[in-house]
Amino acid sequence: MSTSELNGRVAKFGVRINAPVRKEHLGVLTEDAVQFLAELHNNFEWNRRYLLRERQRRQHEINQGVFPNFLPHTKHIRESNWKVAPIPADLQDRRVEITGPTNRKMVINALNCGAKVFMADFEDANSPTWDNGIEGQQNLIDAVRRTISWKSPEGKEYTLNDKIATLMVRPRGWHMTEYHFLVNGEPISGSLFDFGLFFFHNAKALIAKGSGPYFYLPKMESHVEARLWNDVFTFAQQRLGIPYGTIRATVLIETALASFEMDEILYELRHHSAGLNCGRWDYIFSFIKKFYNHSEFVLPDRALVTMTEGFMAAYVELLIHTCHKRGIHAMGGMAAQIPVRNNDAENAKALEKVAKDKLREVKAGHDGTWVAHPGLLKVAMDVFNEHMPKPNQIYDVRPTKVTAADLLRIPSGPISLNGLRDNIRVTILYVEAWLRGSGAVPINNLMEDLATAEISRGQVQQQLRHRAKLSTGDEITPALVSKILDEETSELLRSSKEKDNKIALASEIFARMLFHTHGNFGDFMSEAAYPYILTPALSPKL
Repeated sequence: MSTSELNGRVAKFGVRINAPVRKEHLGVLTEDAVQFLAELHNNFEWNRRYLLRERQRRQHEINQGVFPNFLPHTKHIRESNWKVAPIPADLQDRRVEITGPTNRKMVINALNCGAKVFMADFEDANSPTWDNGIEGQQNLIDAVRRTISWKSPEGKEYTLNDKIATLMVRPRGWHMTEYHFLVNGEPISGSLFDFGLFFFHNAKALIAKGSGPYFYLPKMESHVEARLWNDVFTFAQQRLGIPYGTIRATVLIETALASFEMDEILYELRHHSAGLNCGRWDYIFSFIKKFYNHSEFVLPDRALVTMTEGFMAAYVELLIHTCHKRGIHAMGGMAAQIPVRNNDAENAKALEKVAKDKLREVKAGHDGTWVAHPGLLKVAMDVFNEHMPKPNQIYDVRPTKVTAADLLRIPSGPISLNGLRDNIRVTILYVEAWLRGSGAVPINNLMEDLATAEISRGQVQQQLRHRAKLSTGDEITPALVSKILDEETSELLRSSKEKDNKIALASEIFARMLFHTHGNFGDFMSEAAYPYILTPALSPKL
C-alpha cells in the first residue's frame, strides 16, 4: 500500500501522513491505531499547547528575577499523608535498568542482558526520523509478542532469552512535534504519537503476560503537565477497556522547576505512578536554560557539576525523601562512562567511576539506577546487590531539610579553556551523529545523548551571554568562541572517515544557536535540527 492509498483510508479521521509508508510500516499504522492517535490529538492537543504557553510565561518571570519556590497553593498536598497506588509485582525490583534506542539489535540485547528493566527510548537516545519512529514501534510490537529476531551481516542470530527484562517506554516530551503525521492539518504531539502507538498495539498483550504498559515521562516542568498525562492515561484505558490504574509511569525529574513540585507530580499521577527518576543530565541543562539570563547562575566546567555538589545534591536528597514518603521508587540516573575497548587501564578507570557513582546512589537511598551499556551492568548490579538486599529500600524514609535556596545553590569551580573547547567539540559531534539518525553516541569514552550534548551547548551559550571569565582571566567573547568553533569544525572535517558526514551542517546549526538568537537561549537543540531529518518533501516547508 502506498502513502496515498493509506491517506485515502485514514482521511475519514482527519489524518494525513507526510512520509513514505512502506509495507513493513502497515502493521504499525493500522486504521484503528491511526484513529486512536487522532482521538488523542483531538482531546488533548489544545491543553498541550496551553501548557507550552505557560512554560513561556514562567520563563519570562524567571528572566525578570522571579525565581522558583515551593507552591503555596499546594502546601496541603506536600504536608498531608497519602501514598501512591501499590506497585505491580514486576516493578518491585528495579535495581539496574538499561536504556537505549529502539533499533532491533538493541531491543533484543537490552531485554536479554540481565537488567531488571529495559527503557526503550523514543526520546534523548533516539534521532526522531520517521523510519526510526515507525520501525522502533514495530520492534517493540515484535518484542512484546516474543517474535523479534535479528541476523547480523556475519550471520549471527539474535533472539530473546526465556527470561527478559521488564519493558518500559519513554515517549518524546510535550515540547516535541511529529510533523509527518497531521490531524486536521495540525502536526500531532510527539508524546501522543509515541505513547499512542505503543499503548494501542501492546497494552492488552502485556497485561495478558502478567505485566502492563509502563512508561517513563520526560521533560515535565510542572504538576499540571503531569495532570495532562494522567488525563491521557485515563482516556486511553477507558478507550481500550483496560482497568483504571493499569498504566504505570516513572517521571524523570529533569527540569529545575519540576524539583519544586515533586510531591504534586506524584499526587497527580498517584493512581498511575511508578516513582521519580533523577534525570541528572537534563536537570543540569534545564538549570542552564532556565537561569540563562542571570550571571550568578553561570556554571563551572561540565565535569565539576557533580551529584555531590550544590543544587544537584539537594535535588537528589529531596527526590528520595519525597518518593519514599509516598511509598514509591526513587530511581537514580545515568553515569556517562562506557567501557573502553583495547585499553585495560582506561577501562578500569571508567568502571571504577561507575562503581563509585552507583555506590553513592544506593547509599543515598535510591531504589535502582541506570546504565547505558551492557558492559556496565555487572558493575552496577554488584553494588546494588551488596548494599540493597531487599527488592528496594522504599521503607527507608530519611528526614530532609532541603530548602528552596538549596535547590538553587551553584557549585564552585573554574571555567577552563579546555572545558570550553570540549563543549564545542562534543556539541558538533553529537549534532552530526543525530542528523545521521543516531541518538546515543560514544564520544571521548562517554555515552552522549541529547541531554548531555545540550549541557555542552548550553554552557557555551550561557558563558558567551555573560562574557564569563576563563581560569586564565580571559573573557569568553564571540571572537574566541567563533575561532574555536572554526578550528574544531576544520579538524573534524579533516579527520572524518565518513564521506557523507554532516559536520559542516552541525557546526552551522550550532553557530546559529550561539550567535543568531538575539540574546535568547532558544528551546531545545533537537527542535533546531529537526527540520533537517524530516522526509525530503517536508523539510523545505519548515
